[in-house]
Amino acid sequence: MRCAAAAFGFCLWLSAGTASAAEIKVLTGGAFKQVVLALVPAFERESGHKVIVDNDTAGALKKRIEGGEAFDIAVVTPAVIGELATAGKIVPGSRLDLARVGVGVAVKEGAPKPDIATVEALKQALISAKTVAYIDPASGGSSGVYIEKLFQQLGIADQIRPKAKLKRGGHVADLIVSGEAEIALHQISEIIPVKGAVLVGPLPKEIQNYTTYAAGLSASSASKDAAQAFIKALAGPAAAAVLKEKGMEPAI
Repeated sequence: MRCAAAAFGFCLWLSAGTASAAEIKVLTGGAFKQVVLALVPAFERESGHKVIVDNDTAGALKKRIEGGEAFDIAVVTPAVIGELATAGKIVPGSRLDLARVGVGVAVKEGAPKPDIATVEALKQALISAKTVAYIDPASGGSSGVYIEKLFQQLGIADQIRPKAKLKRGGHVADLIVSGEAEIALHQISEIIPVKGAVLVGPLPKEIQNYTTYAAGLSASSASKDAAQAFIKALAGPAAAAVLKEKGMEPAI
């Protein structure tokens, strides 16, 4: 009888633990995806919760959320978090700035690295390249929007446009690896994980553009406690080393 009672008690404990475990869905901008994925295993192991991760451009995620897609956490730009909060999709006051990342230049592994140390050198490297890849601004990717404006600012838009290779999401450096583009510009954290592509370096500081990523809690989340715990993990001590490894830095 004692064994039966013990077994029954264990079953009750197990069912209680299972009931408290939650599945949370994180929608993240592509530049922050690698950080999220790196922190998921330890969080799942320590909390018992399950984390589902999906990524897209900030603009595309905004449209998806506005269209009614279910989620628990959004990691996008502060501006998008604010707009979603105004629309009732994000809990007001839940925004937490996590990190920022700059734009970098990439070439294929083994290819000569162009000089990009100065603005003028970068201009010449872009003009000399047969093809230049970056995120399609129409897809809502923040780096693509900035880069298109930068080309206009530098006075080379007309020279770049005919040889531009636009990507609507994912890693622009994939076009380098496949041979479709000679040089690519994208957020540094989205260049580093691509095998076969090499980060030449960041844009010169005079024209560098940083994108900040912030987390926001879904107003309709059924697992708010679990979601808040994961947001805390994204901003915790363990995240600092991951940010550096993935080419990002703490938000200012």
